[in-house]
Amino acid sequence: MLIPSWALLISFWLHMLVTVVWLGSLAALALFILPATRRSLKPVEFAAWLDGVNRRLDPLGWFSLGILTYTGLVQMEANPNYVGLLSVSNNWAVAIFAKHLVFFGMIGVAGYLTWSLAPALRRAALRRSKGSSLTADLTVLSKFQKLIVLDLCLGLLVLVFTALARIS
Repeated sequence: MLIPSWALLISFWLHMLVTVVWLGSLAALALFILPATRRSLKPVEFAAWLDGVNRRLDPLGWFSLGILTYTGLVQMEANPNYVGLLSVSNNWAVAIFAKHLVFFGMIGVAGYLTWSLAPALRRAALRRSKGSSLTADLTVLSKFQKLIVLDLCLGLLVLVFTALARIS
């Protein structure tokens, strides 16, 4: 299928833009915002703050994943090295395959954050509002922060495989 050059240009631009926004927000959260906020707020306040931030960033993350998936498929289809789904017959295809495996890992981490840990944060906030202890909830906060760092590391690994595909 021949993709018009203007469509490919828009696809590349969107793909890079969304990558920068998504990984930039993960980097800002993991490296600066979460550590500083965790040090400056009490655990109860930090949990409430983190829940609020997560509610705002979650839709952006999932929207980004959708855009990355669509634009990535457009670009892959237009690449002359692409010879078919799951075909790893050249170095480019191997790098792209590895990139997609890591990308699926990112989706798994994001899913776990969204559908397991975020609801646990909300339940913890509800328990705290009724006077419950915070001890078990600190584990959820710590795990949440560690998974944000893991997602960032996976994102950086995606960039490594992208670079490998470019030189192949």
